[in-house]
Amino acid sequence: IGAILTATSVGITARVLTDLGKTQTTEGRIVLGAAVIDDVMGLVVLAVVQGIVVSAGRPGAAIGAGGILLIIAKAVLFLGGALVLGPAVSRRLFRLASALRIRGLLLAVALAFCFTLAWAAHAVGLAPIVGAFAAGLVLDELSYKGLEDREPHKLETQVHPIGGFLVPVFFFVTGAKVDLRVFGDPAVLGLAGALTAAAVVGKQVCGLAVLEKGLDRLSIGIGMIPRGEVGLIFAAVGARLVLPGGVPAVDARTYGAAVVMVLVTTLATPPVLAWSLRRRR
Repeated sequence: IGAILTATSVGITARVLTDLGKTQTTEGRIVLGAAVIDDVMGLVVLAVVQGIVVSAGRPGAAIGAGGILLIIAKAVLFLGGALVLGPAVSRRLFRLASALRIRGLLLAVALAFCFTLAWAAHAVGLAPIVGAFAAGLVLDELSYKGLEDREPHKLETQVHPIGGFLVPVFFFVTGAKVDLRVFGDPAVLGLAGALTAAAVVGKQVCGLAVLEKGLDRLSIGIGMIPRGEVGLIFAAVGARLVLPGGVPAVDARTYGAAVVMVLVTTLATPPVLAWSLRRRR
C-alpha cells in the first residue's frame, strides 16, 4: 500500500500545466521535476517490496537487511547505468538504423529499445516498468534526430495511435480485475477513503518543503496528488505477487480500495489544480 501511494502521475499534471500555459513557471518546473524523481524513488520502493515478497514465498529464503540493500543497489545501478550509458547507446543504435534506407524504422527502433530495457530490468530481478521508465528518460530528440528527419511524422505523432489503442485496454484490464462485490463491505470503503485522504494530505505536506518565498505551495502540493497509471501498475504488480500460503500481497479488497484512490486523485486533480493556479491571478 505504501508503494502504491508513493507514485505520482507525471502525465496528468504535465497535461494540465501545458493546457494552462504554466509548464515553464517555477511551480510547474518544481512539480514536474519532483514527479519524475518521485517515480524513480517509487520504482526503487517497488523493487524492494517485490524482492521481499518473492523471498518470503521461498522456504528458508527470508530476506534480510543485506538483501534489501542489494535490491536497492541493483535498482539504483540499473537506473543510473541506463541514464549514463543509454544516450550513447541509443544514438549509436539510431545512427546504425539510419544507414538502412527503410521507412518506418524510427518507431520500430524506439519500441525495440524500450522493450529491450524492460526485458533487461526483468532479467536482473526488477519490475519491467523500471526498464520502460528508464527508456523514456534516455530517449530524446538528439538521439533519433537524423532518423526522424527522414520520416514524414515525428516520433511522438507515430506513438499516438499506439497509445490511443493500448491505453484504454490497459485501464479496462485494470478495472476488470476489481471485484465489485468488495464495495458492499463498509471496511473497504473506509480503506478507500483513508487511502485517498493519505494521498492528498501526504502531497500537501511535501509542498511545505518549498522554501522560496512567493511560490504557490498549495498548487505544488496539488500537482503532486494524482497517482494515475503508475499507481495502477504498482497495484497490479502487488496483485500478482503471492505470499506463503497462496495469499496475494494485494488482495481483492485492498486492490479495489487502491483503484478508488487512484480514480479519485486522478479525476479531482485537474479541476482543482486549474482553480489553484488561476486564483493567483
